Amino acid sequence: MSRVLVTGCGGQVGAEVARELCANHEVIALDRAALDLADTAQIVARVRAARPDVIVNAAAYTAVDRAESDAVAARAANAIAPGVLGEEAKRAGALLVHYSTDYVFDGSKASAYVEDDPTHPLNVYGATKLEGERAIAASGCRHIVLRTSWVYGPRGRNFLFTMLRLARERPELRVVDDQRGAPTSSLQLARATRELLAVPAASGVYHATAAGETTWHGFAAAIFAAEAARDAAFRPPRLVPIAASEYPTPARRPANSILSNARLAANTGVKLSDWREGLAEVMSAVPRG
Repeated sequence: MSRVLVTGCGGQVGAEVARELCANHEVIALDRAALDLADTAQIVARVRAARPDVIVNAAAYTAVDRAESDAVAARAANAIAPGVLGEEAKRAGALLVHYSTDYVFDGSKASAYVEDDPTHPLNVYGATKLEGERAIAASGCRHIVLRTSWVYGPRGRNFLFTMLRLARERPELRVVDDQRGAPTSSLQLARATRELLAVPAASGVYHATAAGETTWHGFAAAIFAAEAARDAAFRPPRLVPIAASEYPTPARRPANSILSNARLAANTGVKLSDWREGLAEVMSAVPRG
């Protein structure tokens, strides 16, 4: 049984990872109150006290739009802290598992991105996450970096809960339909993480997203269909597809966020299910009403 230190256990990914791993590992789960990634001395102290075999870093600065005006805090959590975790993992002889993002790419490629494609972030969040990837590699620790996309889950603040809330407040919703990606649930990511820990040779950067693709508009439509199927009283709003240019945000988003999972499957045997299956699983775990 390995000792696994999970950071960010108060977040939607960290919480599910801690739950998924606790059956087969000794899990030390730290939320932001117990470990602030902005405090490098605290990172060092917590890791050394835990003496982990594996560090799973699920903590991050994920407020994409706010990061545009809060770059110092975003860089502290997304770039500097992963490098410190990498150095401590190397010192302890531990494996570091870290989650990154599709936002390291600019979305201009017509097909799915592979791990070796050139990176070109469009926003501060993507730039700091890419810097974090590079800091981990530079530390020389054993590591697995999982780039994922459009993360949501049965708990926390995410697109699914925003859509369900707005659906009950408004008769019509305008949702972007020219950005493509694969909604990936925290449950899918947690399972993939557990499976990867059983593959001794797994290392490097991998793309780990749900299979298939859709748009934000398509995702919203699927959410409403799933909610209507489980709640006869639910009346979905009218969904209007719009261009991203009609919904300006402080941070630019890539038009294509589709990541190829071929390397992950070929090298480790780990495969994530289709995004529709992931949505069905999440909806079954979401409280009604």
